[in-house]
Amino acid sequence: MALLRKINRVLLVLLVLMLCLLLHSTFLRASTQPTPSGQRKTPGRTAEIPAASETDNLIPVIICASEERVGATMATINSINSNTDASVFFYIVTLRDAVRLIRPYIEKTSLKDIKYKILEFNPMVLRGKVKPDSSRPDLLHPLNFVRFYLPMLGINHKKVIYLDDDVIVQGDIKDLFNVKLKPGHAAAFASDCDLPSTHEVVGSVGMQTTYMGFLDYRKEEVRELGINPRDCSFNPGVFVADVGEWKRQKITKQLENWMEENFRQNIYSSAMAGGVATPPMLIVFHDKYTALEPLWHVRHLGWSPDAHYPESFLQDARLLHWNGPFKPWNYPAVHLDLWERWFIPDPSGKFSLVRPDSKN
Repeated sequence: MALLRKINRVLLVLLVLMLCLLLHSTFLRASTQPTPSGQRKTPGRTAEIPAASETDNLIPVIICASEERVGATMATINSINSNTDASVFFYIVTLRDAVRLIRPYIEKTSLKDIKYKILEFNPMVLRGKVKPDSSRPDLLHPLNFVRFYLPMLGINHKKVIYLDDDVIVQGDIKDLFNVKLKPGHAAAFASDCDLPSTHEVVGSVGMQTTYMGFLDYRKEEVRELGINPRDCSFNPGVFVADVGEWKRQKITKQLENWMEENFRQNIYSSAMAGGVATPPMLIVFHDKYTALEPLWHVRHLGWSPDAHYPESFLQDARLLHWNGPFKPWNYPAVHLDLWERWFIPDPSGKFSLVRPDSKN
């Protein structure tokens, strides 16, 4: 009997020790978690992801910020914030190394009052889906594929706006957000054939506006799609997405399937227009998207340093997109003044403009 009591006391002590270790481990994990990305310091304001019940009056904008182009992202955000009285919530998606640059860029500049959240994208989801390609390495940056994974960002919105970092918004972003998507459509894009005013410019620089420029029709897998090579393409750098419809149609999985198919069969490459991020979107959304009003995506400004649009036309544009290799923060590029008016200097000095008199 005495031996049994002794054993029970030992077991009790072991149980207490295990409980203490468990509590200590739980506390340690909680205390060493990083501060949520984008945590605001302004009293009374929050940058936590809004709950579903709080999202009805917000306009969610998803935009990426790579370490080498963080100043471009801030210019886009500034242009949006300066041209609307709507309540905009910015989801800034980046890789881990850039988080330390983004927060002070916002907190120490005129952007300090915006509502935002920094989300880290895990590039490991692209393993086995993207091949290295040296012709346009910038197009293979992991953040180029964030647009494929919108429902996986953990945000609570029925509809979102996705923007590339090389755009400037001159109109009121709420007008873009209020576009009504047709039943069964998961996204709204601007067709490459919808803007006659740009056709002469686009043709002069050899920019592709049809599926022929993005898919390799010599491949049987492409021909079996039944897509006319002369069908108008669209640019996926600016779009409005119905997140619920995106989930129902399993758009992310469809996009991943085409990425994996290209990884195996090389049915398109970054040597073609749009790199490897555009073709899956063109395939999955062919004849299944709502058309945006053309002035909400005036593009190809970065395709050539010699392609100039009429100034009156650019003033009427709601959104300008410097897609192509000639970015407005570098040199040469066109219509630099329209981009620079929204540029905010980097308080850390790490991001700077490249100009003819620059030593950088």
